[in-house]
Amino acid sequence: MKPLICELGMGADVHGHDYTKAALRGISDAIRHSSLTLFYTFGHPSGMRVEVTVGVPEPALVDVEAVAAALPFGTVEVTVVAGGLDDRGMGGAEDITLAAVAVKAWYDTSGHPFRPAGRPIPR
Repeated sequence: MKPLICELGMGADVHGHDYTKAALRGISDAIRHSSLTLFYTFGHPSGMRVEVTVGVPEPALVDVEAVAAALPFGTVEVTVVAGGLDDRGMGGAEDITLAAVAVKAWYDTSGHPFRPAGRPIPR
């Protein structure tokens, strides 16, 4: 497996105090920064392995299956750790929940002619 991407995202649920919703928004934030056309160059991205780390104040309240389902390709592994932030909104109640998300993807390159770094692109 070759590492291909590491993206970070942040998601918030401003009034619902829903850690899963904040994590899903963090996933969206992270993956929309990337267009991984490389996977289609070498075939369907079924050879992709994705590791997701989600940081929220109460890890047990995250629906891990919903987070994994938010990734469009690959075999997904989700780990939820203590992190993120609960904060007070304008009214003083703790109603802002922030999730920090890291998405890392690897690809099985066996049998694919990846060009080694430093070599010129053939014309």
